[in-house]
Formats: sequence, structure tokens, C-alpha cells
Amino acid sequence: MIGESILFYTFALTLLGSASCVILARNPVHSVLFLILAFMNGSGLFLLLNAELLAMSLAIVYVGAVAVLFLFVVMMLDVDFTTLRQGAKRHASFSVLIGLILGAELSMVAYLWKPTGHATQTVKVVTQNITNTQMIGSVLYTDYLLPFQVSGLILLVAMIGAITLTLRFKPETRRQDINTQMRRTPADTLTMNTVESGKGVKI
Repeated sequence: MIGESILFYTFALTLLGSASCVILARNPVHSVLFLILAFMNGSGLFLLLNAELLAMSLAIVYVGAVAVLFLFVVMMLDVDFTTLRQGAKRHASFSVLIGLILGAELSMVAYLWKPTGHATQTVKVVTQNITNTQMIGSVLYTDYLLPFQVSGLILLVAMIGAITLTLRFKPETRRQDINTQMRRTPADTLTMNTVESGKGVKI
């Protein structure tokens, strides 16, 4: 128990610190690196809860795909950080107002909320010798099948929308016409020329 407590507080404090650095870091590349550190510590917390599937999903999907994609995008884009800082200064008062509202809400939840006492006992889940992955899959594809399918449809629509917004057609760009290429015949593409000795080919 002492070892688990030490690991929990280590992961939790590192997660809070790295999440704060994501917001406070001036360099976007550093923010993405701190985000990767936050995801890895969150994966460690899931491992302490014996949720190995969620831990591996967080490490593989978010760190291996999303965070690395963010890192490449930030490093490849030519962003004018001076203009961004000027825009942030213009909206500083609005940002402070939003922060005060969120702080007030968190204070209300922390100090004014009181437990009712109805759920004081921990419910033990009967695993019946099945793994954590099988339990999540069973619940996800039986009780939450419709929300799972709807979320997949929403992601598909978002992907199509992103492709539509970023796709640009330029009239001067030469494109491949596959139908015209498939209809070509040797008579249309081959020309037999008789070349005399010492003379070039006239086209």
C-alpha cells in the first residue's frame, strides 16, 4: 500500500505539474512535450487502477498518434508568435474573467458540496474470471452500442468536414484523368516515323 501511494502521488503531482506547464509554456513545442508527459502519467494512474486497456490506449493513441501529430504540426507551421501574443494581450481581460468564473465554480464544488451518505459502501464487481479488456468490450458493445456508433459517426463527419475545408482546387494544376488514359488505344498514342540517315526526327 505504501508503494502504491508513493506511485499515485508521484504520477498525480507530475500530471498536475505537466498540465500546468502546457498552459504556461510560451513555446508551443514545449507545450506539446509537457502534454505528452501528462498523458504518460495519466497512463500510469490507469495502471494503478488495474485498467491496462485504458492505460495502453492512452499511451498508444494519445501519445503515439495525437500528441506526435500536434508536435509535427507545431514544428512545421510557420506561426508568427508575436502576432499571437498581441492578440492574447487584447483579450486578456476576457481571459481573466473566464478564469475567475471557473475558479468560483471550483471553489463552490470544493467547499459547498457535501456528500449525502447514501453511497458509502464500495460496490465490488464480479469479474467471473474475465479480463479488463473483455469487461470493457462487453459493456461498450451491449449497453452503450448506440452511443458508440453515434460517436463514430460524429468523428466521420468531422473528418469529412476537415478534408472539405482544407481541400483546395487550383485551375492551373494539372490533374490525372484516369478515364481518358483507360480509353487510349495504340493508334492514338504510337506514331511510326521513318528517319533517314543523318537527319533528325520531325514531329
